Amino acid sequence: MNEQPSVTAPNLTLPSDAEGMSETGAAMPAELTSSQVADYLRKHPEFFHEHLSLLEHMSIPHPTGSAVSLISKQLELFRSRHHDMENQLTALIEIARDNDTSHNRMHKLTLALLDATTLEEAVANLDAVLSEYFLIDFVAVRIIQYNPNPAISNLFIEPDSKDLEPFASELASNKPKCGRPTIAQARVLFGELAFEVKSCAIIPLAFTELDGILAIGSRQEGRFHYSMGNLFLNQMSEIIGTRLITLLQQR
Repeated sequence: MNEQPSVTAPNLTLPSDAEGMSETGAAMPAELTSSQVADYLRKHPEFFHEHLSLLEHMSIPHPTGSAVSLISKQLELFRSRHHDMENQLTALIEIARDNDTSHNRMHKLTLALLDATTLEEAVANLDAVLSEYFLIDFVAVRIIQYNPNPAISNLFIEPDSKDLEPFASELASNKPKCGRPTIAQARVLFGELAFEVKSCAIIPLAFTELDGILAIGSRQEGRFHYSMGNLFLNQMSEIIGTRLITLLQQR
């Protein structure tokens, strides 16, 4: 008589002799044949009442010949729907977590800008917050207006300056642009660090009381991609622009 194929069935039987025990005295999983498993289930018909979830992962044949069992088809559909719902729930949880993270970061940014009492402090706080909480490698702010204070000349670009020419497209569209900056753009914004910037978001600051450019850059190639949404970037520009306007009016 052919030997039945062996299957591993932990927790169905426990060894009673010393050979079935580990050195620590714990019971070792028994190797059972399919006949022994069938005999166990025959003696314990309530087994699947206590372990109903196992049925979801089992393939149970139905005596329908070549036809597809309706029960089997329904179970397949239920399983598929169950997995789809699990995936949707996981995606929603991830979105909720991302939204919480973004909200907390924007809160930190707002507090840091409110804490600044001068333009210099605002730029310094902005750089610190974006670096620590947003993991941004490079930050640049350029206000488009004539600057009467030479001490902070690197914060301003005069309206007729040739340095604005590389940003003509962004300023005309008044929309953020993500991707790799041109060499001319990177030099105006980041100076000697221009060649380290692999991706960048260039955000126009267009307000009644203020025109300017906000740029955030990264050493990662795909950190700021052209397909990124603009909602987060627009909100950031509104917070920063509003605070800069207040500080400019106090000068």
